[in-house]
Amino acid sequence: MKVSYPTNNIVLIKQIFIFGGNFMALDNKVRDALDTIFASDSELYADRGWNTRNGFGKNPVLLNIDLANAWTRPGYKFSCNDMDELIIPGVQSLLKACRSKKIPIIYTTTGFCSAFDMGAFPVKAPSWNDLILGTPACEIDERVAPISGTDTLIVKKRPSAFAGTHLGGILRAAKIDTLICTGVTLAGCVRHTVEDALGEGFRTVVVRECVGDRAPAAVEWNLFDIDMKYADVEPLSKVLDYIEKFEPSSSSIT
Repeated sequence: MKVSYPTNNIVLIKQIFIFGGNFMALDNKVRDALDTIFASDSELYADRGWNTRNGFGKNPVLLNIDLANAWTRPGYKFSCNDMDELIIPGVQSLLKACRSKKIPIIYTTTGFCSAFDMGAFPVKAPSWNDLILGTPACEIDERVAPISGTDTLIVKKRPSAFAGTHLGGILRAAKIDTLICTGVTLAGCVRHTVEDALGEGFRTVVVRECVGDRAPAAVEWNLFDIDMKYADVEPLSKVLDYIEKFEPSSSSIT
């Protein structure tokens, strides 16, 4: 199946990449262009047997990826869009719902002991030098902070939360079958984690309103592509409804 897009739509998509900004503020022409492209691509994927739903399992965990100050607060080189208006309030509602059902909550942050510890990351982007453990940049935003002694915090040094960490081990020990994912950046650490989660054998649900990035085009394209191939991208309301109806399994570790 050959897919072609109207020339005007291609021009509009290029404008999103060039100018960036908040996708929530994009005009209707850009939204219509994205809808046209994604509709065409959805048809292509469907024809090839993609875009099925893995759904929710019976034993979930909430995984908040890199909601540390370097990404959630303004003034950092890693700062992402839509934090105050969308992502932080959405994660707060998930935290409240999960705590009420005793669903385990895991956080990740990315941090390094020294420049040597970073390896080649600063070669590509010197901004990685800001991520030194023990500084405010690597601390989880206090608005969505973990509860000491209850929640789990994993310090990672790679984009995926699975790479070089014990995440897979603790999930399997607790018989977790579903990851509810929030965080940033969608095109980086969230995407790599979601891809690895599928490879590790977990159902994964990405909460649409609770993930973000620095470029709106990166957000929209990755949400579409992840939903087609690696995980279910679901609205916050549907995830909250699942949690509200959730009954803890006696076989899980809490």
